[in-house]
Amino acid sequence: MNKAIIKKYANLAIRKGVNLQKGQTLLIQADVDAVEMTRACVEEAYAAGAKEVVVFYQDDMNRRQTYLHADEETLCNVREWQVHSKLDYLKEGACILHIISELPGVFKDVDAAKIAKARLAGAKANKEAQAYTMMNKTQWSIIAVPNKAWAMEVFPEFEDAENEAVEELWERILHAVHVREDNDPIAEWDEMQNNFVRRIQALNEHKFKALHFTNCLGTDLTVELVDHHIWAGGSEKTVDGVIFNPNMPTEEIFTMPKKTGVQGKVVASKPLNYNGNMINGFWMEFKDGKVVDFDAEEGKDTLSELIHFDEGSCYLGEVALVPDASPISKSGILFFNTLFDENASCHLALGDAYPMNVEGGIDMNEEELNKAGANHSMTHVDFMFGNDDMSIDGIKDDGSCVPVFRKGNFVF
Repeated sequence: MNKAIIKKYANLAIRKGVNLQKGQTLLIQADVDAVEMTRACVEEAYAAGAKEVVVFYQDDMNRRQTYLHADEETLCNVREWQVHSKLDYLKEGACILHIISELPGVFKDVDAAKIAKARLAGAKANKEAQAYTMMNKTQWSIIAVPNKAWAMEVFPEFEDAENEAVEELWERILHAVHVREDNDPIAEWDEMQNNFVRRIQALNEHKFKALHFTNCLGTDLTVELVDHHIWAGGSEKTVDGVIFNPNMPTEEIFTMPKKTGVQGKVVASKPLNYNGNMINGFWMEFKDGKVVDFDAEEGKDTLSELIHFDEGSCYLGEVALVPDASPISKSGILFFNTLFDENASCHLALGDAYPMNVEGGIDMNEEELNKAGANHSMTHVDFMFGNDDMSIDGIKDDGSCVPVFRKGNFVF
């Protein structure tokens, strides 16, 4: 991909993604395959007036070797300096940009339980830092760039032509985030936000008690929503009023399920890449909000580790609506990457709920959020279940139903 278009993408990530403020520090967490994009973002950040840009690189191939050979005690030993290497900057007002370039299936031959224990230890140690993004205490955003392994997973028809596959994936990613050589991507994101605002307003005005999902795959699920829930989507706002876009791309409108209010069966419509392992052909049964049964054609052990990650990971923290007419869905491409695939399909998230999705939630403590019906967990993992014949009915307090989706798309 040429440097000019990478620079344009980087400018979008800095100006519209994290919306870096003049004099603010930027943390970048990047995969090693994203070096070129990372360098472009560092340059754009300083051009935007960054006080300092601090880059942390991670390499999943190295992590794979560590997972395979280090013992559990070592894996679960999170050192204090590792926590404070990011937390200290966040406390001083830094924002954070994640630049991902994941390797599908990189941990497929690693013990899933071992990974889960290490991830849980890391999540517990970094709970305070994680609150900065979960509670919008600062701006944060996630973008992606391709690598050869990922590109060949998405486009196996290219066979040995790895470079051509990478270029094709670049084109698909740039299209999804509205970056082209001849356009103003920031203006397009502003226009897209106007569409989000219209639908969010309509959903908030309905004040639904619950949503009922059905489709031909076998999903028959009722998701009760917390009282005084708030629908959100597109851009978000920090507690200090700075607008940012956490996911690039984004097509979702989402809110908070009531922890104990989910009943029925959900069948996934797309594979899930979780902890470097693929989960495919899976379903879950919920009773009083909790997953009580599940199965998968591929990756059942990995799915089990997700569901049993901690006390809250068997409950939902998010319900998100994405029309089948979204550009990513219409592309017909399965990205094997949740950042993209979740924006092609309605999805749910096991784990932590976003406090912003209930009135006054940002100012609530954990006990108050519990009373409001929010779920708590050290993880938050989206999985896709929408398709082109999804029907959704909004259920009002009086039991009446309002059509929300028909044939996979909004009716308003």
